[in-house]
Amino acid sequence: MPPDLPATEVVDARFDALDAWDDGAILTALWEGQMAAVAAVQPALPALAAAAAAAASRLQGGGRLVYAGAGTSGRIGVQDGAELGPTFDWPAERLVLLIAGGEAALIQAIENAEDRADLAASALDTHQIGPADVMIGLAASGRTPFTIACLEDARRRGALTVAVANSPGARLLEVAEHAVLVETGPEPIAGSTRLKAGTAQKVVLNLFSTLVMIRLGHVYRGQMVDMQARNAKLRHRALRMVHGLTGREPEAVRTALEGAGGRVKLAVLLLEGLDRPAAVALLERHGGQLRGALAALRDPT
Repeated sequence: MPPDLPATEVVDARFDALDAWDDGAILTALWEGQMAAVAAVQPALPALAAAAAAAASRLQGGGRLVYAGAGTSGRIGVQDGAELGPTFDWPAERLVLLIAGGEAALIQAIENAEDRADLAASALDTHQIGPADVMIGLAASGRTPFTIACLEDARRRGALTVAVANSPGARLLEVAEHAVLVETGPEPIAGSTRLKAGTAQKVVLNLFSTLVMIRLGHVYRGQMVDMQARNAKLRHRALRMVHGLTGREPEAVRTALEGAGGRVKLAVLLLEGLDRPAAVALLERHGGQLRGALAALRDPT
């Protein structure tokens, strides 16, 4: 491999005749690459755990979660961030999604935007990124000027910074406080990081954001007790959740959910005999953790 070439850009000799293979052989090779990408995340778990712990601690203070990237990496970041609201009731005002080229880059390639390091500072100025915030920057090569500049500027402003890259020795990993390297190696189609690198980045973000949300109290007994029940399917799920967590009759569960405005955690506490203000206060005292709130309620000593 040339010393100045990211691992994700290297041409793998194994795939030199890829376009001449039959369909089954191509799909098998691509599938094997996807499995290898998922496996490549395992060595990064300790670094990922440390980053998530630091992020959860910082976000306890009310800061924002910021995703930064370009191209495929930027879109993967946007997807992860956009799902935090409906899944964990993460407030929209505590989420910042930065992608080189702006919203237009979500649906079409704006290739020159990733080279615009100057756009990073203006984006961070616009959103007033500061010490309460957590930024996670993603770049397969780890060389993307926009993403590097985002992390550098965010760190200067006091924000917690996390870098995810797929190439060892990447500059992106050097500028962040927490570096998460996932070595996926050359792609079956050289440089097409929507394949192995993209899959690994999606896995990393799934793990990172889910662990952070668990530590912030949005999960109890393996269920998303802060989900936004905004359609019929999710309202039925909320009913099942509260019934399963409390064992109470469906009518009592329905009444509690109505009194709680559809909030599962509040409904559980209402069924424990609290009124809504007391339930809200108890949850606040325990950092939104239903487990802690219930433990205090059942054993006040």
